[in-house]
Amino acid sequence: MRKKGFLVGILLISGAQWLQAQCSICTKTASQLGEGPAQALNSAIIYLAAAPFAIMGYIGYRWWKNEKALNESE
Repeated sequence: MRKKGFLVGILLISGAQWLQAQCSICTKTASQLGEGPAQALNSAIIYLAAAPFAIMGYIGYRWWKNEKALNESE
């Protein structure tokens, strides 16, 4: 089970480069900047979004682990 979670995490992180994480305003701005700066803007948006998802994932993992331990002790 632990290997599955690790593999899913690696796939999500590696797939982040191909995501298009732009709102309509960012898309319009990026289209005016050109190809290189637009890709840098998209990468920066994904980079900034990764931290909150990682924090929430860690909190969820700890919660799940504690619930599992409580259920086993009952």
